[in-house]
Amino acid sequence: MFRFHPRAGASALTLGVGLSMLTSWAEAQTTLPSVTVDAPQAARAKPARSKPKTRAVAARRPARPLAPLAVAAAGRAQRIAPGAARDSLNQGPAGQTQTTIDRSQFDNRPSFSVADVLRDSPGISIKQGNGPRDFGISIRGSNARNGFGIRNLVIFDDGFPVTQPDGLSRSDLIDPHAYGAIDVVRGPSSALYGNYATGGALNFRTRPGGTIDGVEYGVDGGSFGYLNNYLAAGKKVGNFEGSLFASDARGDGYVGNSWFNTQTVNFLGTLQVTPDDRFTFKLINNDLTARLPIRSSLNQFNQNPFQQGCATGATAAPGCGTVTLFNNGFNSAAGTDKETAVQAGLGRYDRRTIVGGRWEHDFDNQTTWRNQFVFDDRNISQPTGSTSSIGDFPSYNYMSDVVRRGDIFGMDSTAYFGGFYNTLTASSDTRNVMPGGNATLGSLSSNLFSTTTNYGLRAREELKLTSALTAVAGIGWETTNLTGRNTAYSYTGAAGTTTTAITTADRQFQNTAPELALLYRLNSDWQFRGRVATGYGTPQVSNLFVLPSGASGNNTQLQTQKNLGYDIGADWTPNNALKVSVTGFYEFFKDELVSQATPLSGISYTFNAPRSEHRGVELAADWKFLPGWRFSAAYTHLDEVYTEYVENITNGAVFSFNRVGNKIPGISPNELTTRLGYDQLSGPFQGLGGFVEVQWKDGFYMDNANLLRAPGYELVNLNLHYTTGLVSDYFKTLNLYVEVRNVFDRTYVASANNITNSVTAAGIQNPASVLANSTNSIYAGSPRAFVAGMKIAFK
Repeated sequence: MFRFHPRAGASALTLGVGLSMLTSWAEAQTTLPSVTVDAPQAARAKPARSKPKTRAVAARRPARPLAPLAVAAAGRAQRIAPGAARDSLNQGPAGQTQTTIDRSQFDNRPSFSVADVLRDSPGISIKQGNGPRDFGISIRGSNARNGFGIRNLVIFDDGFPVTQPDGLSRSDLIDPHAYGAIDVVRGPSSALYGNYATGGALNFRTRPGGTIDGVEYGVDGGSFGYLNNYLAAGKKVGNFEGSLFASDARGDGYVGNSWFNTQTVNFLGTLQVTPDDRFTFKLINNDLTARLPIRSSLNQFNQNPFQQGCATGATAAPGCGTVTLFNNGFNSAAGTDKETAVQAGLGRYDRRTIVGGRWEHDFDNQTTWRNQFVFDDRNISQPTGSTSSIGDFPSYNYMSDVVRRGDIFGMDSTAYFGGFYNTLTASSDTRNVMPGGNATLGSLSSNLFSTTTNYGLRAREELKLTSALTAVAGIGWETTNLTGRNTAYSYTGAAGTTTTAITTADRQFQNTAPELALLYRLNSDWQFRGRVATGYGTPQVSNLFVLPSGASGNNTQLQTQKNLGYDIGADWTPNNALKVSVTGFYEFFKDELVSQATPLSGISYTFNAPRSEHRGVELAADWKFLPGWRFSAAYTHLDEVYTEYVENITNGAVFSFNRVGNKIPGISPNELTTRLGYDQLSGPFQGLGGFVEVQWKDGFYMDNANLLRAPGYELVNLNLHYTTGLVSDYFKTLNLYVEVRNVFDRTYVASANNITNSVTAAGIQNPASVLANSTNSIYAGSPRAFVAGMKIAFK
């Protein structure tokens, strides 16, 4: 039975209804499947002006739909409204390898999280994080080696950054029902997106109010007590357009101690104040209450993947994870107790609030100036193991830029120049969790006061050299300042005499990121593209104070990770029914930041691998081979190895091991998502359809020595859906769907954090049989689940 777990202070928002230019923006978007790349927006019609502009906007004239990725090359060279040109820098920058996932690909299924939609893009890998909708998102393996959250890529929501200045993103606030499209930008992208964009960027685009044009209510429910009630409302009126999304999702979870209760609000409103000025307001709020299981070792996963029979540590079934807690809350003088996640009450109690504003001013039909400000507050209470992280992380992000479309020596040109500043200051505590249940807190373990500040400049030029050839050049410069003061507390004796150890850090990093790209449109069927670009990502302040043991200490020598990447690709669109895109890439990393689990649950250790290489192939295909029939595929091959790295492991003495040639742990070498679907296009059964989907993830190494391997898996999902228009004064459409996930009830690893190698006193590396007992690594994936849903649109 479903259990409700109420949380005080659920989010609420009053929707203001209005209009802006966003509807014409939405109508101009290309709605191609995962193989596609988002096209630049069509020319935006300008209201009548009080004075003539210096140059009229040229009309676009493609004779046929352009190939994937070709749209960005050919379309961007046309003279479109400069505001739309600026939008496309988030959605489809010319020369970039990218994919746009359109709403049509997930509108007829119960999409609970980003994991249900992002797999439609090549280059994407997903792993379960610490929470129901918390997923690690990787582009080309960028985040697969990180212990929690999302690192090494930058995330936007309608062009507003939701990656904080310290580089951390979380996907808890993302409910796919809210979005009309998702842009996946792949490869090193710091020239345009700055710090942390070593893997690329994501831009989630909510549905403009004019496309909703009313109210939609939906509900999804199914196995393990899952229930999600959601609402979308939007309208265009005059010069104002607004859209509101709100959802309430709850469930018991399929693993012991994994129930959840989360509410999300996402609002976007734009006002066309004058023919030259637009104001956009953005609000996102997410409240999360969730219980968390303990990550397992591989042996525990094989014994008890879903953590059943784990009520208490004393009576726990084989394979149950436990944490060791101080009975007195500060040291072992009064003894310790091994408790399960249920017994200790481990979980997360978080709130995330993002408020943003944007002002765009058109100087003329060719030049737009944009100013954008975002306040982003992440408030956490996370008793995820033997300690709990508690803190408030408010950040401020300001950017200003100018986009000008014109010509240079008769060649169409788009020039961009901008500056930015963002900062985060926080004081966060780590407290011991003690027995007593419900995550009872003991004494302070450590306090970290930190500031992270980034500021810099970016410039970019896109030049159409000929009717078939477009060149792109860009550069970004950035200064990052990290300061931190970590105070570690230790307690001796039964009275808990307190001593402190203070470690400080004051680091400044200077980074520059150039990029070059060429796009060549051979004919109406073929486009070729090549790109060389750079990325960089500085460590987080918290990384500077964690030792391999998980204890607080000095790790302040960490350096910026940098990568230089080469992309070469081709896009083939022989007709409107077939689209194929293939990309090969080769990236060279210096001082790559790699994280691995420590003996302390929930704590990761980060180090620099001096040199490594990432190479791979991405393939996307979409084929409408018969009326109503459609086949799509997204495949990624990754080969990522250390080329310079000597690991030191201590066991009484220090022993060194050369990891050159070893695979970087956490990276699955092959991932594939395929879908075969049918939709009845006419007749009495019009609107009835379904699909079968197969997901394959190859096994991967979990440790630097490549001794222990997480098993791969194949999953099969089945979907049946029906969409129909309604003849009514009040209703517009009805959408029904049911889905069976993991049809064959496969038990699989949904997440495996990297683990630490160990040695004997003689300096011999412990074999896989020993490493298989390393805890704090694995979450199991969902067993067979049934989910059904309905959505009704009101006029």
